[in-house]
Amino acid sequence: MIPAKPYTWLGLIGWLALTFTASLGGFLVSTDGWYAGLVKPAWNPPDWLFGPVWTLLYIMMAVAVWRVWLKGGWARQRGPLGLYMVQWFLNALWTPLFFGLHLLGWAFLEILVLLCFILWTIGAFRKVDRIAALLLAPYAAWVTFAAVLNFTIWRLN
Repeated sequence: MIPAKPYTWLGLIGWLALTFTASLGGFLVSTDGWYAGLVKPAWNPPDWLFGPVWTLLYIMMAVAVWRVWLKGGWARQRGPLGLYMVQWFLNALWTPLFFGLHLLGWAFLEILVLLCFILWTIGAFRKVDRIAALLLAPYAAWVTFAAVLNFTIWRLN
């Protein structure tokens, strides 16, 4: 599916820009060595891995939502696009909760809600565009891993 109209490519740029703004919390929140001082499990990924993983996930998320948006925009896809926006907001909220406020327990509860909305979004996307739903699967897998990691760090500290 390659869009014929140039404005549709602008839509992709818009969805990429919006999706990546969820990562701003990581730039705006200073941990001041707090995270480094936490007890973490041996299977905690190295810090350098998070940037590349989230970059790829955000690109896949943006392409997924763009594909759904192409199938009628907000007028026809209000439900799936609305779910995407809710999970996007929850994604953006986790970093300040965990790293900024150090609320490990609340961050764990929030990431569980985020995961539910991701799965709900995948189901809604699947009804519109199967590839869009598949593009969100790695995101769901990573957030599942992050939830287990969040819980483990919370319990260890």
